[in-house]
Amino acid sequence: MYVRRHNRFSIDMPLSPPFGGRGRRQATEGGIFLPPPGADAPPSPRGGGQGRARHCFAALLLILCLTLTACHPRSEPDSGFTPAYPDSRSDSGYTPTYPDSPADTTSPDSGNENQGYTLDTIPAYSGEAYVPLYNNVPDFDPDDLPRRSFETYSELDALGRCGVAYANVGLDLMPTEKRGAIGQVKPSGWHTVQYDNVDGKYLYNRCHLIGYQLTAENANKKNLITGTRYLNVTGMLPFENLAADYVKETGNHVLYRVTPIFEGDNLVASGVQMEAMSVEDGGEGVLFNVYCYNVQPGIVIDYATGDSARADELPAADDTAGSDENTVTYILNTNTRKFHYPDCSSAVNMKANYRQEYAGTRDELISQGYEPCGRCKP
Repeated sequence: MYVRRHNRFSIDMPLSPPFGGRGRRQATEGGIFLPPPGADAPPSPRGGGQGRARHCFAALLLILCLTLTACHPRSEPDSGFTPAYPDSRSDSGYTPTYPDSPADTTSPDSGNENQGYTLDTIPAYSGEAYVPLYNNVPDFDPDDLPRRSFETYSELDALGRCGVAYANVGLDLMPTEKRGAIGQVKPSGWHTVQYDNVDGKYLYNRCHLIGYQLTAENANKKNLITGTRYLNVTGMLPFENLAADYVKETGNHVLYRVTPIFEGDNLVASGVQMEAMSVEDGGEGVLFNVYCYNVQPGIVIDYATGDSARADELPAADDTAGSDENTVTYILNTNTRKFHYPDCSSAVNMKANYRQEYAGTRDELISQGYEPCGRCKP
């Protein structure tokens, strides 16, 4: 990691003539003057052995003092890091190109706090591959950025699902060879299924939480989730490329964290939160905090199991058979467009400005564009 250090330097003292007037003037001009001990004039060229010895000792002492002073580092702590902020992004020779960003609907103005996100605080998918979170600013402490490259991956949970993947990406972590096979890994909710309306035919990819191009992790089951082709290529890849290009062009580091978001006990993640911040320039080069949706346009996915179907091949809903005839009270989240049972934990913890009580049928809410909560399954 790049760390600023003070250059050490040495001082060449004029030692010839050793005790003449010229040598004394140069020492005086340097701000230090040591007169010969016990005399106002240079010693006699004859019979001055004792005086010359004292002068030699004084000169050596002077050299030692100046050398120690020059080598002593000024106050620079050995731990912690205070990033240097250049006057402009061009100082590093790198100007990032960010993906086109939709409006941030999860800013502090909408009542959110940067204390982690749940699906109830993230808007439902509306055609954009991702949405910024918290004004696109990651939840890192800019005054405590790490110095060295590292990578960590959470252990799989009891359902075999991935957790947070976290790295400080540097050139030393990046791959030096092509990626190998990863087909032996079967992430939670994995299905091998193809559709003609999906780019590349296959609905699911083995999505790296932290892309191979960043940390060279290949078939690491702690870093692979079941993700749609749309999530992998349209959602995550542009941000991976942004971080990788920056590291390669500047030699700096990017603090990088990806968190898969699962609803309840679902085996397939609803999406991933991606955060990144360039270290040495304090976010001037790379800075983002986004949620990428694990969806595939034209395909309906059961996130509990990973089962799927083409949306245009689903049977049409019968207006009479199977409809909920009894009126039920639901709690609506007007931000995420989801509805819950009143005793659902998501409903209990819902922000008041998004909460709305509704009495009616399930089918009526679905026809209005609302989705049932995956936790309480109303």
